[in-house]
Amino acid sequence: MEHIILTTDEQSGVAELTVNRPQALNALNLTVLEELEQAVQVVAADAAVKVLIVTGSGDKAFVAGADIRQMQAMDSCQGHQFARRGQQVLGRLSALGKPVIAAVNGFALGGGLELALACDFIYAAATARLGFPEVGLGIIPGFGGTQKLARLIGVARARELVFSAAMIDAEQALAWGIVNKVCPADELLPAVRQLAGRIAANSSLAVGYAKDAINNGLEMDSDNGLRYEAALFGVLFSSADQKEGMSAFSEKRQACFCGR
Repeated sequence: MEHIILTTDEQSGVAELTVNRPQALNALNLTVLEELEQAVQVVAADAAVKVLIVTGSGDKAFVAGADIRQMQAMDSCQGHQFARRGQQVLGRLSALGKPVIAAVNGFALGGGLELALACDFIYAAATARLGFPEVGLGIIPGFGGTQKLARLIGVARARELVFSAAMIDAEQALAWGIVNKVCPADELLPAVRQLAGRIAANSSLAVGYAKDAINNGLEMDSDNGLRYEAALFGVLFSSADQKEGMSAFSEKRQACFCGR
């Protein structure tokens, strides 16, 4: 892959996906989207990977948006296809049965913020800037931003951020619930790696089911969400990880999970 770097620490079970197009502030074009999809497929198929970190190369940008030069030449049909392709790829990242943490190390604008929102949660550098500048370009967020942001922070704040095309800093994003934690820039990746390692040490099967319960339960009413949670809870009692985890607790030792 030309613009995606994917590395895996097999000892910790943590993989890192870096969008590597620094000359364009890691902007998303069709090639990057195709490679991002390939990387997600690799991670999904690799049983050694328990957690995925997504970040951008350099210290200026996570992903500064979709590639405006490429979009400028599009007609209405091509624009629609580009949006649907972006939604499809980021949807596959969201649906990955493993936790995904965004390490936002700089500008996360437009498609870049949509990429971050496709992850399970976001850690941001104190120097990061986030926003949706699309209406200032005569378009709207097209990779799922209007839908994910409103569900995450509420309709009124989502409208304010999208309608104004304003950039907010990491502390404001933290206050609004867009990011989970703000770190000094040089401490961002170490903090994310530490958290990823802690998650990876748990049962990957149980963590995947927990992600499933949260993501799919949000699309249900409360009663059906509770039923779905209980069903997954019950299924786990037939797993080797449940037996190992509870045995290790009773025997006061570290559990050794197999992901089954």
